[in-house]
Amino acid sequence: MNQELKAGNKAPDFELVKPDGSLFRLKDLLQEKNVVLYFYPKDNTPGCSRQACEFRDQYEVFKEYNAEVVGISSDSVASHEKFEQNYRLPFVLLSDIGSQVRKMFGVPKKFGIVPGRVTYIIDKSGTVRYVFNSMTKPLEHVRNAIEVLKEINGKKEQDMSHAGV
Repeated sequence: MNQELKAGNKAPDFELVKPDGSLFRLKDLLQEKNVVLYFYPKDNTPGCSRQACEFRDQYEVFKEYNAEVVGISSDSVASHEKFEQNYRLPFVLLSDIGSQVRKMFGVPKKFGIVPGRVTYIIDKSGTVRYVFNSMTKPLEHVRNAIEVLKEINGKKEQDMSHAGV
């Protein structure tokens, strides 16, 4: 098992196939946006559904902070498609069959068996800025991510607010 990534570490690059069959590469997305990468245990379970819907409901806020949300679990592409449709999710869910990406990030398992729920905020330089690990507080992942993105974008906002003065 790889060591858990911490704030300040470089995020490992990875490739996974998106539901539409195209290739998702973390490094490609980081050229344009900050990334909110969240690992979750399973599609269509109560906590995971609440978390995904909260990311959906706040999606416009993430876009304002130049961030893209990406969810990862070891569920199949077909399961992800159903989950996305059921909840009208505007962001991509990636299938990490075999948990290779989960291992690269060092996402721990609860009780040694249940895949963990961990959110990483990765800035455009590829640096992990924040890690939140909590199985029991799925909605805090979203709130905390927004706060960190506000900090990352803080200087830009201050510059913009002075532009009109």
